[in-house]
Amino acid sequence: MEALGFHLREEAVLETLTLDVLKSSEIEGELLSPEQVRSSIARHLGMDISGLVRSDRNVDGVVEMMLDGTQQNEKRLSAERLYSWHASLFPAGRSGMYKIKVGKWRDDASGPMQVISGALGKEKVHFEAPDAKIVNKEMGQFIKWFNAKDKLDPVLKAGIAHLWYVTIHPFDDGNGRIARAIADMQLARADGSTQRFYSMSAQIRLERKKYYDILEKTQQGTLDISNWLQWFLNCLHSALHATENTLSKVLYKVDFWEKHKDTHLNSRQKLMVNKLLDGFDGKLTSSKWAKITKCSPDTALRDIQDFINKEILKKEDGGGRSTSYIVISG
Repeated sequence: MEALGFHLREEAVLETLTLDVLKSSEIEGELLSPEQVRSSIARHLGMDISGLVRSDRNVDGVVEMMLDGTQQNEKRLSAERLYSWHASLFPAGRSGMYKIKVGKWRDDASGPMQVISGALGKEKVHFEAPDAKIVNKEMGQFIKWFNAKDKLDPVLKAGIAHLWYVTIHPFDDGNGRIARAIADMQLARADGSTQRFYSMSAQIRLERKKYYDILEKTQQGTLDISNWLQWFLNCLHSALHATENTLSKVLYKVDFWEKHKDTHLNSRQKLMVNKLLDGFDGKLTSSKWAKITKCSPDTALRDIQDFINKEILKKEDGGGRSTSYIVISG
């Protein structure tokens, strides 16, 4: 990555951070807009990219939490900092339809904190968190350990921190996302860098069932967490290998712009090329082009035909209203 130069590394960081935010939320069943996440990260990091869109407050909140952990990884963890992360995840003070305590440890007023699945009357309790009365003490011990300068391997510490925090389950909601943010913070310390080129959350999303299975077995087992750490390290190993996909995407964009550095493109075409190279959602049609660039259908068709003549786009199979277009590779 160092050999790529600043601008390419910046592009790779943006790709990785976007993936990290999207997938960490997906693990919890929440789908965020990729364009909003990408735009929010770019704005927060001061990156000059085209096609920025307005992002919702809940998207900005997740981004702010994740960036605070990784970009300020040397800063000490504290209860107040975790309260701020939690508040950023739930700016409206609600989780779905339910009002929750925001920026405060849970109090279990409605009963013990449990992870449950199954239909009403046939629920299965996968995990019951420690009593709310001891959360403040438990979190104090956790934070003190996390901040301590010890001889423990920093990568193993990330795995232990993830498990320890999510087992305390100190908030009414959002504990999984905060646990992954804490692990990312510790991994950033291990890397000695604020630049992120791999996403643990993206890999955990791929291994979601294994993730929950190993958490449940570890939390219901003895104090031996060897199997959890083995899974965590294997997941990290896979995440590092998956970085090749991010890198190849970045290099493809560089090759594209190098090939077309002398090709004249209007502002609408530049906008659409960047969207296509960043990973366009669905098929590109003339109607989508017109909607995104806010132009007439005739102008969209002229733009697309110009791209075809310049060998940037080609038609996919099909015709009529179903005609769609893709970028010519190579």
